Amino acid sequence: MSDETEKLLERQFHVTSIEKIDPPAGISGENWYQYTIGEGDSAITGKRAGSLKSVKLHAEEFAENLNRRAALGYSAYAARRTQK
Repeated sequence: MSDETEKLLERQFHVTSIEKIDPPAGISGENWYQYTIGEGDSAITGKRAGSLKSVKLHAEEFAENLNRRAALGYSAYAARRTQK
């Protein structure tokens, strides 16, 4: 693997943690999880209700989407442009 390929792989977003949490304030229900997606010093944290499997799948798809946007030259941090 070339140094450039290794750098690209290192710069990709990955699910770094998923933890079971209490429901957010004012929301009822069970099985809430907090997930973190990271890349370098950057981290995105989200909360989602569901099974561990469904939350893990959501977080992995989110990370893949961020990586696809970055590969196309879009900022992973900027909102998507909408057509008028």
